[in-house]
Amino acid sequence: MSNTAPEASAPVALDHEAPSFYVLDDHEHHHEPGSSTMLGFWIYLMSDALIFASLFATYGVLSTAYAGGPTPREIFELPLVAVNTAILLISSITYGFAMIAMQEGKLGGTRAWLALTGLLGIAFVGVELYEFSNLIAEGATPQRSAFLSAFFTLVATHGLHVTFGIIWLVVMLVQLGQRGLHPENQRRLMCLSMFWHFLDVIWIGVFTFVYLLGMLR
Repeated sequence: MSNTAPEASAPVALDHEAPSFYVLDDHEHHHEPGSSTMLGFWIYLMSDALIFASLFATYGVLSTAYAGGPTPREIFELPLVAVNTAILLISSITYGFAMIAMQEGKLGGTRAWLALTGLLGIAFVGVELYEFSNLIAEGATPQRSAFLSAFFTLVATHGLHVTFGIIWLVVMLVQLGQRGLHPENQRRLMCLSMFWHFLDVIWIGVFTFVYLLGMLR
């Protein structure tokens, strides 16, 4: 009879890990760089569209409240406004050429088309200020009637937006000179492109609703 004591059994290794109560997602979510910036800018444009919609609605209500003052046919210079409209529409085309040059990686061409767009924008604002000065000299001031108050508010608000766009253009020209066609600069140019074309669309509405319809009354 053997007196050898039974050997202690070795610990059994566990082949499985402790259960986990969550699922690991092996697929990472990739977000395109700048997508949040573009979304935020779209939201801004929509809010700006609401502002202009309220101004158009206000003008529509007050457009015949002359209070014994001048009517649109008496004060509007349609040929001058038509030329100014053409200037702004051409600036939209030149900005389109700037975007084409940007996509082709042509820094010099991009800056040249942007500079031309800015000059056209300055010409547009200059003609608008000339129109305002003539109206005020003739006594057609915003205080003269509700029609003129609504007119100056709507057109001047658009003019201020164009002025802001010109300042933005100048800033972009400086940044392009410093950093070139960097992805961030390209994204900013895309946002400015949407803003500039948005102003073109708004002005078409102003030209049609304010000037053309006003001359037909």
